[in-house]
Amino acid sequence: MCDQTFLVNVFGSCDKCFKQRALRPVFIRSQQLSYCAVCVALMAAEGLHENETLASLKSEAESLKSKLEEERAKLHDVELHQVAERVEALGQFVMKTRRTLKGHGNKVLCMDWCKDKRRIVSSSQDGKVIVWDSFTTNKEHAVTMPCTWVMACAYAPSGCAIACGGLDNKCSVYPLTFDKNENMAAKKKSVAMHTNYLSACSFTNSDMQILTASGDGTCALWDVESGQLLQSFHGHGADVLCLDLAPSETGNTFVSGGCDKKAMVWDMRSGQCIQSFETHESDINSVRYYPSGDAFASGSDDATCRLYDLRADREVAIYSKESIIFGASSVDFSLSGRLLFAGYNDYTINVWDVLKGSRVSILFGHENRVSTLRVSPDGTAFCSGSWDHTLRVWA
Repeated sequence: MCDQTFLVNVFGSCDKCFKQRALRPVFIRSQQLSYCAVCVALMAAEGLHENETLASLKSEAESLKSKLEEERAKLHDVELHQVAERVEALGQFVMKTRRTLKGHGNKVLCMDWCKDKRRIVSSSQDGKVIVWDSFTTNKEHAVTMPCTWVMACAYAPSGCAIACGGLDNKCSVYPLTFDKNENMAAKKKSVAMHTNYLSACSFTNSDMQILTASGDGTCALWDVESGQLLQSFHGHGADVLCLDLAPSETGNTFVSGGCDKKAMVWDMRSGQCIQSFETHESDINSVRYYPSGDAFASGSDDATCRLYDLRADREVAIYSKESIIFGASSVDFSLSGRLLFAGYNDYTINVWDVLKGSRVSILFGHENRVSTLRVSPDGTAFCSGSWDHTLRVWA
């Protein structure tokens, strides 16, 4: 999403030729080095065998890609909407704004629910992170970050801590207490450090580990207590904008999406990409697992949302209309998995029937683009955040 993408050019001494040039990060056996563009090209050429050229390797990669697509196509025996023809259509669908949370002084960029189904944490371009009581709309805690554009925030599974970060390139964890007057900044713990902005963060199934995604093109798993890097995930060719942890108890996989138009599924134990999907035509702003964990949805600047089946290893549905020309910034499933909620840059929230691929409702209320959206843990409501500085709870 171009409005939230920040390019950082680093100039300095190349670790290979030692000349002062524009540098790019290169990972060799998990060690990060800074090489100039010339040395990167030379290093690529050094690994070539006799009679090999970069062009020949590229064409070989393309032919392997087309073979993979052919194998995927063999599994493509029936369309999702054909299977769904026997399923009953959804009845009357009514959702309204039940609460409006006002307090941020600028664009709301991210939000997350607490497991208690009541509290919400949100972050904003104003540099503030606020913990809300969604029932009363009261603010319970507020933290002022050292930077603006706090693009990521997350609630710990226990509800006793929050994590956040953005243009400071860090992920910071703040413990929450019942004393609302306590100085939370004094208890801040800097856990993760990237070489570019933090775009997303999520606790794993415990408070002890946290996953982060960054504009430096990587994702990483960190130990909260020590701040140690446990695993790094390299594979995206551009900024990583979003991630989501698989909804299993073990939680050993997660999915990420980014500016390279790819959605990638990762094994947290090995650090390897185990599946990759590249059917979007622009940046992927949001990814969310289907409740069963067998599929995931994505929302993109190409004005579509898509559903990918992990077992069939392919895209199975596209949620779009010719009248929708603005990008989808955030997606989430209802608890049953039958509905897909998607927030768009045209200020609306569209509700899609996942099986039939049809739109069942449009929700109006926000006065600027919808930037974030999450369904509550019990599925009875969902919350959206917007560039109009507010959050809305819908039910």
